[in-house]
Amino acid sequence: MTTTALQASLQQLLQCLQAGPACLVTVQSTQGSVPRERGAWMALPAGQAQALIGTIGGGHLELAALQQARLLLGEHLAGRAPAPLELRQALGPSLGQCCGGVVHLRLECVTAQDAPALRQRLAPPLHPVALFGGGHVGHALARTLAPLPFALHWIDSRDGVFDRLAVPGALCEHSEPVHAAVPTLAAQSFVLIMSFSHAEDLDIVAACLARHRHQRDLPFVGLIGSRTKWATFRHRLEARGFSQEELAHVTCPIGVPGINGKEPEVIAVAVAAQLLQRLGGPAGDPG
Repeated sequence: MTTTALQASLQQLLQCLQAGPACLVTVQSTQGSVPRERGAWMALPAGQAQALIGTIGGGHLELAALQQARLLLGEHLAGRAPAPLELRQALGPSLGQCCGGVVHLRLECVTAQDAPALRQRLAPPLHPVALFGGGHVGHALARTLAPLPFALHWIDSRDGVFDRLAVPGALCEHSEPVHAAVPTLAAQSFVLIMSFSHAEDLDIVAACLARHRHQRDLPFVGLIGSRTKWATFRHRLEARGFSQEELAHVTCPIGVPGINGKEPEVIAVAVAAQLLQRLGGPAGDPG
């Protein structure tokens, strides 16, 4: 599910809880090949047997969990206040799934009183991305990142740049000079540099390297452009005192290899895919 879909599912659950309880099913941990990752969830609202919210991967795994959820919800509605249930599901012949992994589930009944905690607990985690530049590629990239697990901080030195197209969830900042925004970036930000001028790009890269020299908290600094552009930048940054080791921290060109289109939307997809790779962490295979 995309981040936008997860946020919509969470909002739907919180609204349903105003009308009655629900049984929440959460993936607590996994082993081996599984359909969904730790933290994935679904909810079955009371009195709405077909109105399942979210998913833990579908198939027989989800069907077996729903059967247990209905039983637990029935006990809750009968006033018996059932304790949360822990289930271990092996994705083998017994469930008709050949993934071969193991999923540990937690089932619990939740009510409107749990809404504040659920809002915090189930909100999808977002990794900070700082995007310098509101040109054609910048706009395409901002739109591409919007439904993905990123919190976008979008910066440009020109007035009115962000008036052309609204991007949900983006924090837009006018900064003059544009590199003055670098010290305020969230720690661990992925930085993407694609301003309207090479002079601005160079100043932004230098500011990022200077910050990373002291704080080591910008794990990815990506610069749009060709290898020729980067060769020129390397010489100028060397003249500013940056070492070869520091310069190696910059990725240029940006985007996953093998995608060669020059259209803004194509570049945006290639760069978004590169950032998703950088997120790392285990990911489940489809079950």
